[in-house]
Amino acid sequence: MLRAMDSAVAGLRSHQNKLDVISNNIANVNTYGFKSQSYSFKDTMYQTSTASAQGKQSTTTAGQAVEGGLNGAQYGYGSLTGSIATDFTSSTPSYIGGFNACINGSGFFITNSSNETAGITIKPKDDSTTTTNMKDKDFAYTRVGQFKVDSNGYIVDSNGNFVYGYRPNTLVDPTAYGAADENTAKETRLLYALRAPNETITDFTQTSGFSWEGTAIQLKSIEIGNDGIIKGVIEHNSEEKHIVIGKVAIASFQNQEGLMKAGNNTFNAAPGDNTGKVTVTLPKEGATPSLMAGYLEGSNVDLAKEFSDMITTQRGFQANSKIITVSDEVLQELVNMKR
Repeated sequence: MLRAMDSAVAGLRSHQNKLDVISNNIANVNTYGFKSQSYSFKDTMYQTSTASAQGKQSTTTAGQAVEGGLNGAQYGYGSLTGSIATDFTSSTPSYIGGFNACINGSGFFITNSSNETAGITIKPKDDSTTTTNMKDKDFAYTRVGQFKVDSNGYIVDSNGNFVYGYRPNTLVDPTAYGAADENTAKETRLLYALRAPNETITDFTQTSGFSWEGTAIQLKSIEIGNDGIIKGVIEHNSEEKHIVIGKVAIASFQNQEGLMKAGNNTFNAAPGDNTGKVTVTLPKEGATPSLMAGYLEGSNVDLAKEFSDMITTQRGFQANSKIITVSDEVLQELVNMKR
């Protein structure tokens, strides 16, 4: 068969793959938190007709003779998928109101379909331990902070996954999150699925003795602040009382482009992947950005770019189709030679 036809078939496949990426981007132009992808090509294997060779020199009785060098001659076999990269550029937030929030910068909310009741150990000064403990769990990282409270008092996202963060050391005016006091929190924190405390609590100022297990206390309303603190309103002794449920955690990756998309606006990290070290911090802590309460991040798909890429990709597909048509005509001429 003709090399041209093989190259054209490879070109058709790679252009079709790019159209698949473009169509997925356009389909998610209104998907909250969606991160668009870009597609690149790479050339494929080559058949060498003439190898590259340097010139040769030899001494004769008549003097020095020089044989010229040769450049290589190769036939290519089309194109393949080079890379499909995710663009993590932040997009425009939209005000929705209610129990929603978006991250005003880089980072991800931490969610999981299961509740780790023992708590995940986080070492603020030991990235290696934190990375190992986080990647050993099947966490789903998301940019979409669509939160709600389920029937068991847990904070969950739009997928029904538990939202993880740090518990306060007391329900009223806490001084530390994730640990008993601020000094301990600088060394070790425990990451939990956030939920309302047990309904049997009576002393809301105590720093120990209250339970986060069992039947959760009834919340009349709930809100989240720009600092990530989740507050609820309960009724106690016929009076409304404000309590702190916890503070959402923000995960950051050394290389966020190494995350794998998992659908439902989530990303996954796993041991041995290319995300590098993981840090788990609090909003407005150090370089960690604050939240925008009541907002949700929109899709970062650029429709103008996607449609221009669609046009060029379509033309590339058509050009490769034309090569197959021409190759077919050439083969037809060869078949007709026997007449």
